[in-house]
Amino acid sequence: MTEKKAKDKHPGKKLRIFSAGDLHSDSRQAERLAKEAYDKKADVVILSGDITFFDTSTENMIGPFKKRHLPVLIIPGNHESVATTDFLAKMYDVKSLHGYSAKYKHVGIFGAGGANIGPNVTSEKELYDLLKKGFDDIKVKGIDKKLMVTHVHPSGTQMEKLSKFIPGSSGVRRAVEKFQPDILICSHIHEAEGLEEKIGKTKVINVGKKGRLIEI
Repeated sequence: MTEKKAKDKHPGKKLRIFSAGDLHSDSRQAERLAKEAYDKKADVVILSGDITFFDTSTENMIGPFKKRHLPVLIIPGNHESVATTDFLAKMYDVKSLHGYSAKYKHVGIFGAGGANIGPNVTSEKELYDLLKKGFDDIKVKGIDKKLMVTHVHPSGTQMEKLSKFIPGSSGVRRAVEKFQPDILICSHIHEAEGLEEKIGKTKVINVGKKGRLIEI
């Protein structure tokens, strides 16, 4: 079998994910990201928290993605409460991954938002328990790749070293080591935007405000 025929055997197998975080109520950036996600033919958009600025200015943060008919998954950051995230999910008919999961193609996606510092603090135990709850939901047939989504980065990483006052999460680190997702998407540390590193077999990606396309 030639290389070309081998590639054609499973057309559209890879899931195209467009992800960003730390928008902080920047509706113009939301519009730019939505256009980029649409132009790059993303299968799903994941917003990894801090969509708002201290729970304010939610207008036009999800709408640009919805008007292009892009499926959207969201989690809270440390700038918005779970209540605000649930409000956005209900208002725009999108899904919150905070303790939940979703399946697209062959990929199981699970997540938990919040952080261990800031106005909306989530404890390390709660972070881990929420991630476990979501992970348990994707233990079904037909899933051969796992994607975990958090706002805060894991402890003991290079990302943690880029900030003098924002610690990484031991709860997220424990979840990575226990569940071994193929990819972990996070944001939170603005200085770490675009940084990739590995914990065991897991690729950890800080998607940041600029966003990026990830294929899995």
